[in-house]
Amino acid sequence: MAEGKSFWRLFTQKGRVVTLVEPPPIPRATGSVPLFGHLFQLMPDPLPFIASLRQRYGDMVEIRLQPGTRTLVVQDPALIRAMLTDPIASTLDKGAFFDEMRVLLGDSVVTIAGDEHSARRRQMYPAFARPELGRYVDIMRAATQTELDTWEPGQRMDVRETMIRLSLDMLMQTIFSDRLDAQAFRRLRQNMSTVMDSIGLRLMLPGWAKRLPIPLNTRFDKARADIRATISAAVSDLRATEHDLDGRDMLSVLMTVQDEQTGHQLTDEQICNEVLTLVLAGQENTATIMAWVLYELARHPHIEADVLNELETVLGDRPVTFADASQLPILDRVIKEVLRLHVTGFLLTRRTLTETKLGPWTLPAGTNLAYCQHALHRDPDLYPDPLRFDPDRWLDGTTKPPPGALLPWGAGKHRCIGDRFAMLELVTGLATILRQARFTLAPGQTVRPVARVTVRPGKMLMTMEPRHGLGQRAD
Repeated sequence: MAEGKSFWRLFTQKGRVVTLVEPPPIPRATGSVPLFGHLFQLMPDPLPFIASLRQRYGDMVEIRLQPGTRTLVVQDPALIRAMLTDPIASTLDKGAFFDEMRVLLGDSVVTIAGDEHSARRRQMYPAFARPELGRYVDIMRAATQTELDTWEPGQRMDVRETMIRLSLDMLMQTIFSDRLDAQAFRRLRQNMSTVMDSIGLRLMLPGWAKRLPIPLNTRFDKARADIRATISAAVSDLRATEHDLDGRDMLSVLMTVQDEQTGHQLTDEQICNEVLTLVLAGQENTATIMAWVLYELARHPHIEADVLNELETVLGDRPVTFADASQLPILDRVIKEVLRLHVTGFLLTRRTLTETKLGPWTLPAGTNLAYCQHALHRDPDLYPDPLRFDPDRWLDGTTKPPPGALLPWGAGKHRCIGDRFAMLELVTGLATILRQARFTLAPGQTVRPVARVTVRPGKMLMTMEPRHGLGQRAD
């Protein structure tokens, strides 16, 4: 057993008296150095270091991310689930990662906590209700077809970058409809890339370093300001012409929803924060998962053939619709397995507001906590042969991992409010692409995950050919 591993479950029994074993001190990962903490283990590739922690140290281990700070990495699925769900969740705020995100997003449903979060989530819910989702599918499918029409046979493309473009197109059309002109759209896309490339590095900088006039900070600050200005202008324009609040896109829905308890509507600043959150989180996560699905199907042609047969059986020659999303179990299992193996979540954080008991440990107020979805989903103690892509592990009747072992959307009251929206994007986009395009890899080519602010694929170059013989099994 690893040092500190699973001691919180152990007990001795003397007759009818059960005595809990005294928990050991929380171990600190080796390799920390003054001033830099574990920075050298985390750079340039932090994934092997984070993945090694559970096997070496057990349920919880301390690492140093910034000078003078300690972070406890929670690694047991039961403890992670406890941390994310009530009653423990009510004693935590979102922590260091979300502090940085708050600089960009402001007070949004992703960055706020407590009663304020509950009220905002309640107010946001109508934008993600079933009737709205049904309208979004046509927009998502049209955006996907527009992207497909630009592809050329034999074209070699960076698939993740292509999916980033597609995901942003789907989001922009869903949120703004035709309210952004082409120039504003291109500027928003460029600025979003700048922000996502900067956040991961800024997370490891102390506060004073983020204020230095260095290129990293100036690029981030300018891109952040430009993004907010673009979204704010769209909100202001729509507010000035309220007759356009027709519910045809998410922006007009957000401008009309009311808190069912107070009757208050979202302010322009709050709408801007929420739209920015949707664009940032939705673009990165959806694009990455779509890219990994196309990659894994290219590597596993027999699974790809099963997906194609299912699409032909369910859809025939017609386009995918909202009703089809729940009628494609093979594609659903493929997406679920990609969400396990290639989840985008890296180190997600919480922080104790008061003295908090987590497992056998009592943690003082101000304790930084983190968990790593990527490492959790690849834990060999939870998933047999964890690096193997196997959608059949999710078939009914198979042994399922314990609660808390699969968290692509988080859990508890902070579970991603857009999870159904994201799944609809994935099903709509993939069903449309796979029936018309086939991707191939060069012989021996592999793509490895890279950790930035999220876990994303490295350079994913693939060749696209038009699909012929829909539903035929690939060799």
